[in-house]
Amino acid sequence: MKTLIVYTSIHHGNTEKIGKAMAEVLKADMIKTEDMNVNILKDYDLIGFGSGVYYGKPHKTIVDFIENMPRTSNKRAFVFSTSGQGKTKYNNSIEEKLKEKGFNIVGSFACKGFDTFGPFKLIGGLGKGRPNAEDIQNAKDFAKGLEK
Repeated sequence: MKTLIVYTSIHHGNTEKIGKAMAEVLKADMIKTEDMNVNILKDYDLIGFGSGVYYGKPHKTIVDFIENMPRTSNKRAFVFSTSGQGKTKYNNSIEEKLKEKGFNIVGSFACKGFDTFGPFKLIGGLGKGRPNAEDIQNAKDFAKGLEK
């Protein structure tokens, strides 16, 4: 199974850390969203889409990328995110956009990440020290489940 991880990680590298943990397990290629050429999607069986969460939403870069992708079929995808709260509900909008593009969603992962975006900067941030070793292991375990 040939796997690609497309991700946007802006402030503290939280999402990139989680993506690298998954890529290690899946032996996946990783490409930042802004460096991504949509034409290479056809070369992969499984594609992960990851983003940090900003005011409850994935970063505009990955949203725009997905909205501008052509429709596909027979492609499996998973979604992952990091945020101050670490809730999978933040992945829902990306999952829906991917389904509209013809992807079969096979998993969703979220964990806390150090968040100093917007007003959180004033209080020293949320999720200090995250993602931590346990979050990284959880991401690897999630990825192992995708291999099946």
